[in-house]
Amino acid sequence: MDIKSKTLDKTKIPICPIMGVNIAAINMDWLLRYTKQNINALSGNYMCVSNVHTTVTAFEDPEYRAVQNGGIMAIPDGGPLSSVGRKRGFVNMQRITGPSYMEEIMKISVENDYRHFFYGSTTETLNKLKEVLKKNYPGIKIVGMYSPPFRNISFEEDKEIIEKINKTKPDFLWVGLGAPKQEKWMAAHYGKVNGFIVGVGAGFDYLAGNIKRAPEWMQKSNLEWFYRLKQEPFRLFSRYWHTNWKFIWHAYLKGE
Repeated sequence: MDIKSKTLDKTKIPICPIMGVNIAAINMDWLLRYTKQNINALSGNYMCVSNVHTTVTAFEDPEYRAVQNGGIMAIPDGGPLSSVGRKRGFVNMQRITGPSYMEEIMKISVENDYRHFFYGSTTETLNKLKEVLKKNYPGIKIVGMYSPPFRNISFEEDKEIIEKINKTKPDFLWVGLGAPKQEKWMAAHYGKVNGFIVGVGAGFDYLAGNIKRAPEWMQKSNLEWFYRLKQEPFRLFSRYWHTNWKFIWHAYLKGE
């Protein structure tokens, strides 16, 4: 099923290649304007929310790199990505986190009549997220939510999910599966589902209140990773150990 003809011109998006990943050299204001101007044409396309972990993973895995580069854009969720971009001359490039973008879209959803579908996480988190969004943004249109099973989904099950999503005609399809699973899911469903597909990782948990954001000064200082590490040390330590030093070596020191 071809949802849209994909007429958007990607060459109009400023790009800073970092370790083989085409990171959009933009800021939040630019992205919000772009989203509002192109929301209909974006239906069926996907956007990656990229950080150090996904960039290093893509650097080491050509197939995942193709996924990162295959959507309309990959935005700099990780502060080090925007820092590298500014160092390379993209002076307006700023960090855009998935949860922050999601929240900014929610703020303008009622006035723009945006419809939202949420795919991922647990039923409990989705219910909490729905309560929070309904409370904070009265009149917001949440047209569907789906928590997929923690196993491989059959072709028939996936077909039913696609039909379920498309029947609701969302403007945004938010995906919270975590990297790299969510990006691979988005790429596999490119052009098959209605809505602008955005992978926001732990964004559902943030907006639902399950996980607290780092203080603003830590976010601006590229230290939110350290705050997250304190919250989930056993899960995140090996990831940071594996990826951070590689990013410093390849992106900062070698200029790849």
